[in-house]
Amino acid sequence: MELARAHLLYGEWLRREGRRIDAREHLRTAHDMLDSMGAEAFAARARRELQATGETTRKRTVETRGELTPQESQIARLAREGLSNPEIGARLFISRRTVEYHLHKVFAKLDITSRNQLHRALAGDPGPVPQTAGDVARQV
Repeated sequence: MELARAHLLYGEWLRREGRRIDAREHLRTAHDMLDSMGAEAFAARARRELQATGETTRKRTVETRGELTPQESQIARLAREGLSNPEIGARLFISRRTVEYHLHKVFAKLDITSRNQLHRALAGDPGPVPQTAGDVARQV
């Protein structure tokens, strides 16, 4: 809970300093953590702060609690392709620790214990994976 609140406070501070893009990562993490813990008031606060940065969040319901968020889906697909946590972080412009946090949630939601099981769990998910500028340059 303390880590989630630290992300929230830091994200709020960054937003007030005019660093909206930097604030989003911490506010997203805080929102996801607080929402998964059931801390509804703090999760709502993080949601409002995210909206103030220009980003939207979806409200979780009992029916959607087991579904992967868009961020979790991207991270899971990249991990399925064999990218390491630092590589995923570099591609998505988030920290390695944020990748670890999201993968932990993915594993719990998909009821798996390792990256090797992602192929089976995401078998029907061929969604697009974000590319780096180097990937785009190689395709051209």
